[in-house]
Amino acid sequence: MDRKKAYFWMMGTCIGLIVLAWNVVRFFSVPLAVGMSVVAALIPPAAVIVGNWGNGG
Repeated sequence: MDRKKAYFWMMGTCIGLIVLAWNVVRFFSVPLAVGMSVVAALIPPAAVIVGNWGNGG
């Protein structure tokens, strides 16, 4: 998988987690929804690192 595909998969997962957490999961468990949001918040910095991997300086 190339870097662009990995970046878009990671960001898509991030958006999916947020949408799922606050439109579905929060009705059953607010702490779980908050936990999913925390995980989603950690994905974008990692996605940027993956997306820029090997671009040199």
